[in-house]
Amino acid sequence: MEDDAPVIYGLEFQARALTAQTAETDAIRFLVGTQSLKFDNQIHIIDFDDENNIINKNVLLHQAGEIWNIGASPADKAVLTTCYNKTCDSRVVSCASVWRMPCDWETGSSHESPDDSAHNPQTLELLCHLNDSAHGNASSVLWEPMGDGKRVISLVDNHALLWDLQESSTQATVSSTVTLEGKGQLKFTVGKWSPHHNCSQLATANDTAIRGWDLRTMSQIYCIENAHGQLVRDLDFNPNRQYYLASCGDDCKVRFWDVRNVQEPVKSLEEHSHWVWSVRYNHSHDQLVLTASSDSRLILSNMVSISSEPFGQLGDDEELSDGEDAQPSDKVKEPLTDSVVSTYEEHEDSVYAAEWSTADPWLFASLSYDGRLVINRVPRALKYRILL
Repeated sequence: MEDDAPVIYGLEFQARALTAQTAETDAIRFLVGTQSLKFDNQIHIIDFDDENNIINKNVLLHQAGEIWNIGASPADKAVLTTCYNKTCDSRVVSCASVWRMPCDWETGSSHESPDDSAHNPQTLELLCHLNDSAHGNASSVLWEPMGDGKRVISLVDNHALLWDLQESSTQATVSSTVTLEGKGQLKFTVGKWSPHHNCSQLATANDTAIRGWDLRTMSQIYCIENAHGQLVRDLDFNPNRQYYLASCGDDCKVRFWDVRNVQEPVKSLEEHSHWVWSVRYNHSHDQLVLTASSDSRLILSNMVSISSEPFGQLGDDEELSDGEDAQPSDKVKEPLTDSVVSTYEEHEDSVYAAEWSTADPWLFASLSYDGRLVINRVPRALKYRILL
């Protein structure tokens, strides 16, 4: 049984911002933001037709500036956030805004005439800015996981600002703030809003440290001082194990943490040969972990020993209970071993982002700086081994 070949889509401009459309659970859809210094930047809406193995696209103008971060509302398919650079008074400033796609964006994509939307692109509608100039430059915006699309967090230099969106997201007010204090020029590089604990916790990284915050009290609850030997680039929470967190960084390593005991990582991976920019748990099967690096490679790992099902799925007749007729061999199952499943080398430039589809748990996209988006699937042999 052969696996399906990867599907490659090329953007005209350089790009490093990618997200799955979180509110869309039927169509396989990703959003990509470009980084052009000379031309108007764009949001590419990428629809993947799984049956025919083709990509349909729609292109929207993002005239505000080059996009460094993009996020999709968990509640409204038409709403998204971007962090972007723009020039103001001969200096570059980083801003964050909430946007709405045009009302007919969903009907505008077509693979039959793929250049129409690129030649005559529509423009995003600005809903509101998430700019607080008193705090500095925005680096990323985080939507409340599984929320109603009313709360976002923006990371702005050494501040994490919790915003309440009102009036159909056309107004935003800061409800509370976390400030990173200490010696030197401290800045948040990345953050992740935990889907656990009623969405009351936030993890952030600055330099080589990872910190946890309680959003109810806006106070620090844990700190991993030297999580990586160099800068931490990305974080992700295990969707099924509430205390487990993955991190990656410039030391070429991927590490897995239990935040209840932060002295040592639970597990480390050293499969990449350059900076690791992105780490992502699969939303349904947390043993599957994607990592993307500027070594131009994407790696899919099967971290089953620290997953929510370290012994594999248990059927009704396999429950580890003492039945009268059970043999010892029936009752004891060895934990499955961790392994690298696949290394994907379709990219020729640094791979800055990787995301799982929210509609198909076996499908994922990766984006390299040269504007190449690649859609791949989990190998069928592993898929069936997990399911059966």
